Amino acid sequence: MRMLLVTAGSRGDVEPFAVLARQAQAAGHAVRLMLPDNSGVDVAGLATVSLGVDYSGLIQQQGVSLAAVLRSYRSVVRPAMRQVLIGSARAALDVVPDVLVAHPKILSAPLIAGGLGIPFVWVELVPVMTPTAAFPAAGTITRNLGPFNRLTYQVAAGGAAMFRQDLSDVARMVGGQGSARPPASATLMPISPAILPRPADWPPSVHLTGPWRAAAAGVMPDEVSGFISEGGFVYAGFGSMAAGDPVARAREVIGGIRAAGSRALLATGLGGLALPPDVAGADVLVTTSVPHDAVLPRAEAAVHHGGIGTVQAATAAGTVSVVVPFIADQPFWGARLHADGLGPAPIRRRALTSPRLADALGQVGQYRPAVREAARAMAAEDGPAAALAVLEGLHR
Repeated sequence: MRMLLVTAGSRGDVEPFAVLARQAQAAGHAVRLMLPDNSGVDVAGLATVSLGVDYSGLIQQQGVSLAAVLRSYRSVVRPAMRQVLIGSARAALDVVPDVLVAHPKILSAPLIAGGLGIPFVWVELVPVMTPTAAFPAAGTITRNLGPFNRLTYQVAAGGAAMFRQDLSDVARMVGGQGSARPPASATLMPISPAILPRPADWPPSVHLTGPWRAAAAGVMPDEVSGFISEGGFVYAGFGSMAAGDPVARAREVIGGIRAAGSRALLATGLGGLALPPDVAGADVLVTTSVPHDAVLPRAEAAVHHGGIGTVQAATAAGTVSVVVPFIADQPFWGARLHADGLGPAPIRRRALTSPRLADALGQVGQYRPAVREAARAMAAEDGPAAALAVLEGLHR
C-alpha cells in the first residue's frame, strides 16, 4: 500500500506523523512523509519530501501571537500557505498514493483525493473539525455552550475561504474530478481517551486511537541526568511559544518553583524562557530541550504551555501538569485537565506570577492519584497500531 502522509506546523505537528510513518513502513507499506523544513524531528530512515516551509524559522522571526500573524498575513502567511497547498498537490501527483493522510492545515487534501480518485484521512491532532455537543472546538472558547458547542466547529470550516484562489489552482493541477471535495474516509485523533473521553455524538468514522509516541526514550545530556538524579525538581518548558518577555517569564517561573520548595529544570525551546543572570543558582538548570519520556516521570510537576504533545507526555509519565496557555488549543487542554481532575486551574500567560505558580504547585499532590490512574490507562494504548489498522482497512 502506498501512503502519502502530509503535515504542516511545528514539531508537535510533525512528530506524530513521523511515528505513524515508521509504524506503516515497518509493516511493509511504501510510505512518503511530506513535512516542513527544520522541524527538529528525527526522520532518519524515512522517505521524506520537503513542504518548502520552515515553521520553526517563522516562529523565531515573528513569534506566535495572533497580532504577528495578522501583520504578516500578506507577506508571510499567505505565501507559506500557498506553498503548502500547491506543494502537497505536486507530491501527491508524483507519488500517486493509495491513500492520503493529511493534517487539517492541508486544506487541499479533499481536492487532491477527488482528483486522484483515492481515499483521504484527516489527522486531527486536536478536536477542531469534528463537531460535538460535548465541548467547543479547541482554539475557540473554553466555556461549555452545551448544544451550541457544535457551532464553534464552523471556525475551522471557514478557513478554506481565505485561500480560495490557491485551492482553485490545486483543482486545476490535479485534473479529473479535482473540483470535487469528497468527505474524508476516516478521521484519526492521536489522543488518549484518558484525557479526552469520546463524545457519544461522534460518527463511527472518527477514531480516538491514543497518542502516537515513539517507543524509545530520548538521549539525555549528562548535565540533565546529573541534575535530575538529585531529585526534587519541577520541569518548565514552553516549546515553540516565543511570545512576550522570556526573561520576565523565567523570573516568575523560577520564583514560583523556589517558593514551592523545588529546584527548576528549564527548557528554553524556541524562546519561551530565558534565564535572568541574577536568579541563576545551583537549584536551576537551563537547557534547550529534554527528552520528555526520560525526564517527566521523575519530575514533581511539569509547567508548560498545554500543547497536546506535552499534555499527553506528562500524563503518560504520571506527572501533574500546570498549564500556562498561550494560543490556539492550549487553553482548551488546560481547561480540560482541570475539569477532569487531572491538574490545577490553568494560569493565563499574562497572569503568570511567582505566587500564582507557587500556589498551583502546592495543589499538585491532590491531582497526582488521578494522573497516575490515567497513566496506567495510557500504558495499555498502542495509538500507532490502532491508526494503521484503520488505514489498512481502507485498502481491503
